[in-house]
Amino acid sequence: MRTFIAVPLSQPCHELLADLQGKMRPLGADVRWVAISSIHLTLKFLGEIEPALVPNLVESLKSATGKSPFKLRLHGLGGFPSLRNPRVIWCGIEGDTDRLLALQEKVERVCAELGFQQENRPFHPHLTLGRVQGKRNLQQLLDYIKIAPDFELVFDVDRYHLFKSVLMPRGAIYTVLDTIELARH
Repeated sequence: MRTFIAVPLSQPCHELLADLQGKMRPLGADVRWVAISSIHLTLKFLGEIEPALVPNLVESLKSATGKSPFKLRLHGLGGFPSLRNPRVIWCGIEGDTDRLLALQEKVERVCAELGFQQENRPFHPHLTLGRVQGKRNLQQLLDYIKIAPDFELVFDVDRYHLFKSVLMPRGAIYTVLDTIELARH
């Protein structure tokens, strides 16, 4: 089964992201927009795993997660690898990113100890809003991103999930397999 570990977003976050997409979609850029309900903050993509590994993985994650909840905020739009030639359109993550990076490193370490391949690329917290498919009307979208009205929305990170991902023609379907709560002090 295909799996990943991610921080879920609050309803106000999903509403803001829907509003942002709603302003960019009419520009007609050749972008495959991500379904709002599918947007999350990925900590680790695991890929295909045996279902029998799930209990041990979850137990290891729970025992390694001792941090208290923290706050992040959605802020800014951009593109990877750059706005000059983007493949991904994203919403930025700011706030207590040191705590987020520490959490992601713990998740990465636990997964590596269980035999999962370590990520070679550095972790860049972001929310993928869409994937660029071609050049049609792309410049209009990039021009909008450069002058988009400023926005900011704070949200709490108090848990993360192990998700199962089933790829379908209309997009992936995500199911929460388990939840890891951040310990409260």
